[in-house]
Formats: sequence, C-alpha cells, structure tokens
Amino acid sequence: MATSSGSGKLGIVVGGGPAPGINSVIAAATTHAANAGVEVVGIVDGYSWLMKGDTAHTVQLDAASTEWIHFRGGSHLGIARANPTKDAALLEATLQSLETLHIDKLISIGGDDTCFSAHKLAELAAKKGRALAVVHVPKTIDNDLDLPQDTFTFGFQTARHVGAGITANLMVDAKTTSRWYFVVAMGRKAGHLALGIGKAAGATVTLIPEELPKNVPLKTVVDTLVASIQKRQAQGRSDGVAVLAEGLVESINEADLEGLAAAERDEHGHIRIAEIDFGRIMKQAVQRRLGELGIKITIVSKDIGYELRCADPIPFDMEYTRDLGYCAARFILDGGRSSLISIQDGVFEPIPFADIMDAETGRMRVRMVDIASDRYKIARSYMLR
Repeated sequence: MATSSGSGKLGIVVGGGPAPGINSVIAAATTHAANAGVEVVGIVDGYSWLMKGDTAHTVQLDAASTEWIHFRGGSHLGIARANPTKDAALLEATLQSLETLHIDKLISIGGDDTCFSAHKLAELAAKKGRALAVVHVPKTIDNDLDLPQDTFTFGFQTARHVGAGITANLMVDAKTTSRWYFVVAMGRKAGHLALGIGKAAGATVTLIPEELPKNVPLKTVVDTLVASIQKRQAQGRSDGVAVLAEGLVESINEADLEGLAAAERDEHGHIRIAEIDFGRIMKQAVQRRLGELGIKITIVSKDIGYELRCADPIPFDMEYTRDLGYCAARFILDGGRSSLISIQDGVFEPIPFADIMDAETGRMRVRMVDIASDRYKIARSYMLR
C-alpha cells in the first residue's frame, strides 16, 4: 500500500565516474515523481557543493526538460567523486544543505563509493531524527557491485559493447600490421569488463585479477603473456590482442610497479590507476623478456575506458535504466528508504543498505568474477594460455 510522499522535494544526485544510462535514470525518476505531483531538484556535480554548504548549484527538473536525455551518454547533472564521508563535518553539512533545499527524499546514482555515501547519509539522518529518505541506484561499467549473479550494474552492457567494437578493430589492425596490442580495460578491482570485452571480441588472451593471488610477482604476469605470444607464433601468427584488466595493478607486488606508491589518489583513497600507465609497464616488461628469448615483436599498449564511460547507451541499458529510475522514484515516494534499487529476473527488489555492506570493512561488498563458473571457463578455453 502506498504511503504519503510527504510535502518535501525529491533530490537526485550522481556520484563516481560516468556510465551509460545515467540520464535514463534521471529522466524516468523525474517523470514518475512529477506525475505524482512531487517537485524534483537535480543536484549538480555530485556532493561537491552540498558538502560545502552551498545550495546554489541545483536545477529544477520536470518531464519536459528530461524528455529526450535518455538517448545520450554522460550526465545531465554532471558528476563528481566528492566524498562527504571523509569528515563528519562534511556529512553534517550535506544533510543540512538538503534540509535547506527542502529535500526529504534523495535518489543517489553511483557505484560502491557513492552507495557508501548514501548509506552514511541515511544513517546520520536517522540518528538525528531527520525526515530524509535515501535510496541508491547502482551504476558502474565495472559490474562489481554485490548484486546477485546475472543482475548487472547499469552501463556495463554498453561499455562491453563499445569496448568489444574497439578491440575487434584493433584485432584487424594487429593482423594487418603483424603486431600485438595490449588493451587495458577499466575495472578497479574486478575483471568483469575486461573478460566481457575479451570474450565477446575473441581476443587472443585476457587476464583478470581474480586469477592471481595478492602480491604476485610481475614476472608471473609477464611470463603468461610471453607464453601466449610464443604459442601464437607456433601457429604461424605474429599478431594478437591481449585484454588486461586494470585491476591487475592491485594484485601485482607493489615493488615491481614503478610509480605505484607515489600515484595520485582520488577522494575515496583509491589509486588513480590511469596514472600508473600499466599498459606501458607491461609492454616494456614483456618486450624485455622476449628479447632475452631472441624474439622481436612490436607491441602497442592501448587504454580503453574513458571512451566507454560516456557512450550513448545501447537499448539494453536505456530500457534497464528507465526501469531502475521508475522503481527508485516509486519506492521512495511510497515510503521506501535506505535501500539499493535492483531488478532481479524482471522483478523490482529493494536491497537494504545493511545487507550489502561488508562487516569487516564497513563498505559495500565488491562482486568479483567467479572463476569457477562456466562463463569464465568457456572464456578461458578459447584463450591462448
């Protein structure tokens, strides 16, 4: 039974990195709320301004102004990795800013860090007896939020689609020019995107962090790639494409990766892996090893990730995110709160924040690739390893 939506406004905030489908969530949630007679406020640039007590950076949203935005990538409201949980005063300021804006319902869109911010904001509101209700829509091209298997985070399918297209083009170039490409795909901890791209495109080999123990020597990864190149040559081919998950950086012994300790970190304390230039490190290490074996081959490193994050969503993500946005708005207007929004087997299923937090770390659990699954085993069987 629906409960009163209250007299306050609905706010929508987007955090983390871009992912195809953000605008569909914004549009669907806005339309449903507007149809219910609830005013919608779009919060610009994530929590950047709210946590400073600045309430000027907002836009009024309605069905007309968001009618066509679901076709486009990027974020209609901008985005930021600003982290209000790093200081209690910032979190308090964020809550106060929402009250100043008369927002008593908040839809958060983002990945694991943004979900954690939503969780802590909801906790603070409850502790202080404030009326704020918060729900979170899971977004990340990494597909690494702890949802049931085969329940995707939005943006992943589009990123895989675009990434597979880029990789397929590189495979043709590799064959034409008799060279190898090392394609580094995004995925801070998990290898879902790299494996999905490599498997869909039919890359020669794909490496993901789930296959490796922590602090593995760089030499182990190098030798794996060298063996693939040698096997390819034994087949009479001097070309190939290896897809590498950027999360491999966090599995390899830190001492083996130049620049890792001094790498820039984001607002949530994560290494900005793009600063490491992992592809260049792997290219040089593999070429040195091949040189020791008397093998000369051209290798080109190529990072793909930023090209995927703001791509226009494919129909899967457009439909999926419109469903998620509708469910988020309906749930919160009906009195729902403190939950992650999910659709499982075609059915809306809210997941309480408390059920997705890791008791040990206090943060949202990360879903890794299940290397015991048939999905992984099939991908592995087609690789040259």
